[in-house]
Amino acid sequence: MPRALILANLALLIVFPLSWFAPIMRAGLLPLFGLDEISILSGIAALWEDAPALSVLVALLALAAPMAKTLALFAIHMGRLSSRWLPAVTTLGKLAMADIFLVAVYITVARGLAIGRIETAWGLWLFTAAVLASYAVSLATDRLAKAGRLG
Repeated sequence: MPRALILANLALLIVFPLSWFAPIMRAGLLPLFGLDEISILSGIAALWEDAPALSVLVALLALAAPMAKTLALFAIHMGRLSSRWLPAVTTLGKLAMADIFLVAVYITVARGLAIGRIETAWGLWLFTAAVLASYAVSLATDRLAKAGRLG
């Protein structure tokens, strides 16, 4: 098992939580006033007050799915989990990508309504990069499994 692949996967255990606190967008009602920064965690907290079910869904997509996938890949890399679990692990990654899609839809809708001002922030890029890096790790793991070099 390539050490770089394991280290890249383990780095995601740090990058994902950082991305949850990072601002994913800035929003304001009027262009003259400052914009409030919204992170994944602050967005989940705000959703909890108005739509608890949606808040739980976003938490599952943005927090639980990426971490579960990262930990499952680590277990596969260490031989603690069979590579037969790779399709299920890949599905967890798709759920995390769905969260990025939801954020993009929200930004597009908000801009289309022209009620206020909304801008993407660096945290959205960080979270997207983490999800894509996780996808790359799972693809590399799948290739190693198919080549019989896993475990």
